[in-house]
Amino acid sequence: MKVRHRSRTALAAVATASLLGPLLPATAEPAAAAAKVPTVTGNAKTDGTRLNLRRTPSASAERFGSIADGAKVWIVCQVAAQQISGTVRTTNLWNQLANGAYVSDAYVVRPATPIPGCAVEPAPAPRIPAPLKGELWGVPVGAGLVSGFRTTARPSHDGVDLAAKRGTPILAASAGTVIRVVCNVSAGSCDVDGNRNLKGCGWYVEVQHAGNIVTRYCHLVRRPVVQVGQTVTRGQLLGHVGTSGSSSGPHLHFEVHVNAAPAIHANAVDPIAFLRTRGLKV
Repeated sequence: MKVRHRSRTALAAVATASLLGPLLPATAEPAAAAAKVPTVTGNAKTDGTRLNLRRTPSASAERFGSIADGAKVWIVCQVAAQQISGTVRTTNLWNQLANGAYVSDAYVVRPATPIPGCAVEPAPAPRIPAPLKGELWGVPVGAGLVSGFRTTARPSHDGVDLAAKRGTPILAASAGTVIRVVCNVSAGSCDVDGNRNLKGCGWYVEVQHAGNIVTRYCHLVRRPVVQVGQTVTRGQLLGHVGTSGSSSGPHLHFEVHVNAAPAIHANAVDPIAFLRTRGLKV
């Protein structure tokens, strides 16, 4: 097994030597990535700085090398993870390179060729923390569940979809501070209805709560009514239900992240189970 693994590592190193800084050691390189054939080539665009290579698709993940501005990259597949605003675009897509490294697609100039999604196993959700003394929670909308958290059909679905009607008020699930107000869509505007051919959460807002918990509210019909840095109370209006971004109809996509710095795929937990530990039922 060790000999075969070194052989794949050597092939990946030859194919990507001109784009990589220090490579992962042979024992750490993802074998599946090394065995894949790159599908799209592009170039890093960082306006003069070096682009970091990450072990996982997150700006806070371990760095194990970097590439120069303008360097060529060989992209194997893409995965949706932490959203980044870069020199090329704002996106939550990360490119896995031929050696298993990840770089944000926000810093890559490439043709508009479809790139396959990475066949990754969903990471186990972290443990839901016990309620803090005195904390109060509520449901963001009074609506039924239509799509669950990381189902077999949608293993990368990091939240739940609640079937609220267009224009339904979206309420802060708990007291906290607004940390993000973003339009996230792969093309066009968040001020119009989206569709499943698009990517992104549309208009969304994130609130930071006590205990390093973050809630995210997606697909709003228009820009949220709150601003970054604003303090909100439980039940305060954040915006209204819509269908902006990657959405097939009006609903609220609701996420809960724990140990969130920032809120990414790896720290998402099931919102239904989280609210249940706070004595609530959706």
